[in-house]
Amino acid sequence: MSFDILWGGLFWPLFRLLLFISLGLLVGNIVEGLRWTRAMGRVATPLIRAGRLKDISGASFALAFFSGVAANSMLSEAYEKGEINDRELVISNLFNSLPTYFLHMPTVFFIAAPFIGRVAFIYVGLTLIAAFLRTGAIVLWGRFSLPPDSCCGDVSGRLKEQEVKSFREVLDKAFKRLKRRLPKVFYLTIPIYTVFFLLRHYGIFNAFETYLSDHLTFLAWLDPQVFGIIAFSLAAEFTAGLAAAGSLLGSGAIDPRGIVLALVIGNLLSTPVRALRHQLPYYAGIFRGRMALKLILYNQGLRAVSLVLVGSVYFLLTM
Repeated sequence: MSFDILWGGLFWPLFRLLLFISLGLLVGNIVEGLRWTRAMGRVATPLIRAGRLKDISGASFALAFFSGVAANSMLSEAYEKGEINDRELVISNLFNSLPTYFLHMPTVFFIAAPFIGRVAFIYVGLTLIAAFLRTGAIVLWGRFSLPPDSCCGDVSGRLKEQEVKSFREVLDKAFKRLKRRLPKVFYLTIPIYTVFFLLRHYGIFNAFETYLSDHLTFLAWLDPQVFGIIAFSLAAEFTAGLAAAGSLLGSGAIDPRGIVLALVIGNLLSTPVRALRHQLPYYAGIFRGRMALKLILYNQGLRAVSLVLVGSVYFLLTM
């Protein structure tokens, strides 16, 4: 294994991951201290009351619009202090899926639009509807699974507790919390990311992706040409599937409906591999091992169900 392979496949991506986690924690803490989350806190208040969640959940929801890392770190700290139990942590983490989606939606759209043009509005719109469905389901889950007295406090008040008066104090507090969280992030993320790099380098992931690509006979109702899009989505990153979709769309070989369905299915089928590649190192750096796996399973499971529902409705309505 050459140094170029190690640098391009492990050292540089790992450095970027740790850098962005660190910056996310720092920026999230600064945003929290500068009161920019207060407005989103007012949006979260009626939702957490409907879902019988605690004020810490609403505060994390508000912060997730600016930094998913900082929002999850807030939940992790509350869980370790005993302020929320296992079920409340799971529901609160899932509750953050909507603001987390909004955090990444512009990037997804501006990557997709150059490849598939106006079809990007349909695809991103469907994933947005799925995110709203997840939020509704999470609120209902909290409503019917948590005791009535579990909801307490005020989100804006919770956010205000941690505010400071000057920007210097904001920075001091942000760096103090960063120093407390980073050792755990480095200790867990580096070995996990390294293991998955080795699995990918020695073909374990490729073998799994090839197996999935070769066993898609249950999708025989689709236009055969969309399998290229799905295969590229499985074998590589989202951009590869978009490139294949743009090529087929530009040549007129497939209509926009087929492109949208192929991208949704590719997104759905690639979920397990992407969860292991990207989410596990990230979550393991914030939550304890077993809880990190539990949260990933719940997140990806709910995400998959919502995509299936939205994709099925789109398929039936456009027949």
